[in-house]
Amino acid sequence: MATTVEGTSASGVDESIVVRAAQRLITAAETRKTCAPLREGLISPDDVATAYRIQERFNAARVTADVTVVGRKIGATSQAVQQQLGVDQPDFGVLFSDMAYTDGDVIPIDRLLQPKAEAEIAFILGADLDEGPLDIAQCRAAVAEAVAALEIVDSRITDWNISFADTVADNASSGLYVLGTERRTLDDVEPIDVTMSMSIDGEEVSTGNGAACLGDPLNALSWLAQQARTFGEPLRAGQVILSGALGPMRPLHPGATVTAAISGLGTVSASFTTASEVSQ
Repeated sequence: MATTVEGTSASGVDESIVVRAAQRLITAAETRKTCAPLREGLISPDDVATAYRIQERFNAARVTADVTVVGRKIGATSQAVQQQLGVDQPDFGVLFSDMAYTDGDVIPIDRLLQPKAEAEIAFILGADLDEGPLDIAQCRAAVAEAVAALEIVDSRITDWNISFADTVADNASSGLYVLGTERRTLDDVEPIDVTMSMSIDGEEVSTGNGAACLGDPLNALSWLAQQARTFGEPLRAGQVILSGALGPMRPLHPGATVTAAISGLGTVSASFTTASEVSQ
């Protein structure tokens, strides 16, 4: 896999540092104990090229005979989320088969460390995005369906004390995702025009719209397609693409129920077990 990303130089950091940083994240995930930021003693907070090398190694530890790559996520696409995370550009991560949930599922809270919810549009690809300009027109044509989605972001790094390099290395702070049941083609819904409302336990906590996602969720998809090709792993037909938050992310607590309504795509919701349910 290539190890450069647009706007960065190739990483010259020794591989031993990459291994140590990835192991810090792997240990945090396996022990369910958060870790110190990678920028503390390992990498520069803005060394994105090295961060993607770490992400690749961290993600490789996830793959087994039963856990496969099913898509990608785009992170930090909205200005609101960039401000929340203290970053100024998008990033991307990998979606694995064991991250997937469906509308109405009850999710074990102990799968997560510091969960926060975002509402966004998921694209299901009907064609590969590996050749050509990978512009908005090509990406639009490649989308088979759009669906309302919740992304439950999470961080292996204590207190979400992250730089941009920290979140990139940590698989773009990926946790889980939930897909709605209403599927629409882009003939039926225009991503830039959607509006979003997200509630937790019946209280509205986040609002936004399609334009909040890099100006248009299809801009985000085009950006990802180009980055994925640069990294040597183009987007493929059948993959799920989480295109990025339409509004601010909000923290989740044990026992919470989160619901997002996205115009033209319906609603999607999930509930989380309480601490007592987890211990039973």
